[in-house]
Amino acid sequence: MALNQVDTVVIESGKKTLIYRNISDNIIHCTCGVTGSIIKPSPLGIEPPASGVFQYERTNHFHIFGNGTLKAEINRKTGKTYWSHSGSGKLLFEETDRELYEIPVYQHTTKGEAPEIKRVKTVDGERIFINNLVQEEVRTAYRGKLWFEWQRDEKLHGLGQGEEGIYDYKGSVQYLYQHNMRIPLPVLISDRGYGLLFDCGSLMTFNDDKRGSYVYFDTVDQLSYYIIYGPQFDQIIKGIRTLSGRAPMLPKWSFGYIQSKEAYHTQQELLDVVKEYRKRGIPIDGIVQDWNTWEEGKWGNKLLDKSRYPDFPGAVKELHKKNVHVMVSVWPNMDPSTENHKEFLDKGLLLHDLSTYDAFNPKARAVYYKQLKEELLAAGVDAWWCDSTEPFCGPDWKGSFRREAWERFMLVGEEHKKYLDPAKANLYGKYHAKGIYENQRKENHNKRVLNLTRSGFAGSQAYGTVLWSGDITATWETLKLQMKEGLNFCMSGHPYWTLDVGGFFVVKDNWKKRGCNSSNDPEPKWFWQGGYEQGVDDRAYRELYVRWLQFSLFLPMFRSHGTDTPREIWNFGERGTMFYDEIERCIRLRYKLMPYTYSLAGRVMLQDDTMLRSLLFDFPEDETAKGISSQFMYGDSILVCPVTEPMYYEAENIPLERERTWRCYLPLSCGWYDFWTGNYYEGGQWIIAEAPINKIPVFIREGAIIPMEQGLSYADEVVDTPFEFHVYEGKDGSFQLYEDSGDGYDYEKGIYNLIPVSWDDKKRELSLGKSRYSFPQSIKGRSCVIRTSGGREMFFSYDGTETTISFP
Repeated sequence: MALNQVDTVVIESGKKTLIYRNISDNIIHCTCGVTGSIIKPSPLGIEPPASGVFQYERTNHFHIFGNGTLKAEINRKTGKTYWSHSGSGKLLFEETDRELYEIPVYQHTTKGEAPEIKRVKTVDGERIFINNLVQEEVRTAYRGKLWFEWQRDEKLHGLGQGEEGIYDYKGSVQYLYQHNMRIPLPVLISDRGYGLLFDCGSLMTFNDDKRGSYVYFDTVDQLSYYIIYGPQFDQIIKGIRTLSGRAPMLPKWSFGYIQSKEAYHTQQELLDVVKEYRKRGIPIDGIVQDWNTWEEGKWGNKLLDKSRYPDFPGAVKELHKKNVHVMVSVWPNMDPSTENHKEFLDKGLLLHDLSTYDAFNPKARAVYYKQLKEELLAAGVDAWWCDSTEPFCGPDWKGSFRREAWERFMLVGEEHKKYLDPAKANLYGKYHAKGIYENQRKENHNKRVLNLTRSGFAGSQAYGTVLWSGDITATWETLKLQMKEGLNFCMSGHPYWTLDVGGFFVVKDNWKKRGCNSSNDPEPKWFWQGGYEQGVDDRAYRELYVRWLQFSLFLPMFRSHGTDTPREIWNFGERGTMFYDEIERCIRLRYKLMPYTYSLAGRVMLQDDTMLRSLLFDFPEDETAKGISSQFMYGDSILVCPVTEPMYYEAENIPLERERTWRCYLPLSCGWYDFWTGNYYEGGQWIIAEAPINKIPVFIREGAIIPMEQGLSYADEVVDTPFEFHVYEGKDGSFQLYEDSGDGYDYEKGIYNLIPVSWDDKKRELSLGKSRYSFPQSIKGRSCVIRTSGGREMFFSYDGTETTISFP
């Protein structure tokens, strides 16, 4: 029988309606609603039209349809669905059931009564609670479950970033709710070459244990999700961003070194720190002003305390003269005593906690941006640090013991549902970022939006955001777990993730050293569990900090931050001592790799690429590499093997005696060069690498071309040193060097250079393509040098035309 050609398949199955739409040749949209339902508006704002056609057939037992890449076979009796790859016939996964249970949806208000306000000062900031809220039913919705059967040897990743350091979610339970140290993203990605994007904004749970394998949705109008086939992870990520939003370019300076701590208290402190970095000749691009810029008692106000910031525009101007940018912490909640709060209250633009502005309302987003402009943007502030954007985690951010995972999910989740529509309980941070991005874009084409934010969701990447992992503790175990969390976060579709180098909380019992307004609070805290009571005075902490910094120089954003001990380089010794020298060397290496890093950012924008890469991206056929979460790729050329154990000191300055080496795996399919020594190794083997304090094991892929630049003291600096192309011989190789103005949005008009660079290994030739535009840092018109792994060196000038350089 001839197959039907349709772009949508509708199947009535029991009391449910299943709707399948072909979105592209590798993406299918699936929905499940009650009988007779139609596709409802997307919680994530995903509205792609159907495109192309399915080949559809109905047999006695199955509905069968596919788009040439993905194929579905739905049992007409049970509804069980087998999803496979059309070409190979390989089974990907099975959907075994779909559940929808009608529930009432409530909002919480005082029903016109005067609010009973309770102010609470917490480590995570000032919170306001309304004691006399009552529930009021406003509509009905559904609790939902999608049941699955995974393949026996399948590995599942994604789900954003948690705390537990779970790399492969098979056999585990993960709760998806917004919290300090938790950034849920509704994405699963499988090593079998497909991804699932769940179109849901409510609380969620991933469950894979003896009770079954399912994804639970707290409040939905229907079950809605997208199946994306790769099979390469880069193709899956591209599909996720095509649906939920593509990432814009961040300003070039954001890829330099950013100094922060909790907290600088005056504008003079900011000036003094930057002056000292410049005096020491250590590169820096950003300084961060953390919370409490407001007058005492005016939590969250975006107006400065003039006694501590008497001429903030002048201070920012002075910092700009030193080529350093300013990022300022801003919060979504405000004390009722503030001018900013009064404006929101008078206009009826607060949530029902009467403290947090309603980021879901475009009018409220416009008012928030107006308040940012009044003093901060007017002073020349370059970027935002949007803290506490969950924005409700107060009930759990206290106490001496950590509650059970399910209890925390319920406690914090229910707090979100008090003040947010439960169908949007995970979406506040995304809309907060949307408001800042869209309003700033309307007014300023010349300054790119940069928003370092603690919370986000699918689609946040479209708003100039970098997500950071929250208030983590300073322990070696945390460092190990953070690596796994960062890899899963980037496997969930968002390209920009970072953390607090050295951990946020450093002490544990030494409560008198606590920052965060907690130096007078002796109560133990379950989250304040650092391992170093002496802070930076403990050489063991200095060692941990240095290893953390070595890891972080290969993250999308390179930033030091934390409380209860200082973080500037001069607190770790002086030049000539091992910790100071390695911190300086790390910062300089970050800048040496700036052309490589910025080109990776260009690939994020142009090709939906990923900078921080699980080995699954580049070595999916290597069974050993697939299970490794202690190493990663920075781009597709640099293999990074962070050291995550102490080698020199235990806490309290106790010396250690152990070998300073590290076991590293070099993936199959290519050879590898030691970045430091140039030694060559065959792939597909474990090696023991030298790993003293001044060396993180790093390897370069055979055939790689790594552009570098010497002598930068800030990202946009124009230097007169030769531009370097480092070629790692043994295979043909290629690279695309990205250049633009470093800020502004002219790149959206195509005003950028993407210069193809290739290496012919047999001919020993390096070729460069054309350069269309001239920017201050362009290589056009500059002296360049090629340095090969074989020790060859050749200088040449590049005039922007096609150029080939041959070694004799």
